[in-house]
Amino acid sequence: MKLLLTLCLSLLPAFVTAETISNKDEKAAETIEALGQPLYSPFTERYLLDEVKNLRQQLADARVELTEKIVTREIEVASKAMTYATDTVTYFFYLIAGASTLLVLIGWNSLRDIKERVGNFANDEIRRITASYEERLDKLESELHKKSRHIARAQEEIELTNEIHSLWLKASQENTPQSKIAIYDQILQLRPDDVEALTYKADSALLLGQSQWAHSLANRALDIDPDNSHALYQRACAYSESGSPEEALRDLAEAIERSDSLRLQAGKDSSFEPLRNDQRFIDMVVLPENPAD
Repeated sequence: MKLLLTLCLSLLPAFVTAETISNKDEKAAETIEALGQPLYSPFTERYLLDEVKNLRQQLADARVELTEKIVTREIEVASKAMTYATDTVTYFFYLIAGASTLLVLIGWNSLRDIKERVGNFANDEIRRITASYEERLDKLESELHKKSRHIARAQEEIELTNEIHSLWLKASQENTPQSKIAIYDQILQLRPDDVEALTYKADSALLLGQSQWAHSLANRALDIDPDNSHALYQRACAYSESGSPEEALRDLAEAIERSDSLRLQAGKDSSFEPLRNDQRFIDMVVLPENPAD
């Protein structure tokens, strides 16, 4: 009875802590639901990028550590196997020596004949065992080379990611579209299939009034990722500015279907100024209460 009471008292703090955490999660969910607009800011973006960088670095370190442990274990297994083979051959020689002595005593064959037979058999067995372990060691060496190349590629990817991460931070600090485009071009040189860089470059092209250029960049991004809502939104902006309302409304509807938060952004975006009086556009977006906004 006393043991049961002690166990209940020890579990009580864990139950209270779990209930408190659940209450905090519910309050956080209610606060998020009550938000009127997204909490996007350069500081939030930089924090998220730093967190992604740390996670990738930790993942790479974990891979390297795991590889080292696997290699160490495989070498230990090979060493133990070689020891076992050596002991087996030694005991085999002892057994043959005893059997040879017995056969000499009963006159089955001469000592020289027995010695030659034992020697040939032992040599054949040693060659077989040696060949087997040489094959295993070759496979182990091949695996080590593959893992070394994988680690080298992972290290190169980490360095590339760090460089791209620093370029994104630099782009967030630039104030002019031309400066941002120059940085996005550097990112695309390092990683040509970076959809995010293509869409942000298209956004900067729209700010410069280059709707055709923005349209081409958005198409490149959609060729890589056809379901990218940001690329669809940028192409809709390009269509609107170039006087193609039907195509603009089509792409905007598809982008909003994939990301509902674009309703509010589209309602404030100056690229859709030609569509302000179109009822389909009005029904699709969330217009600001104060037109000056």
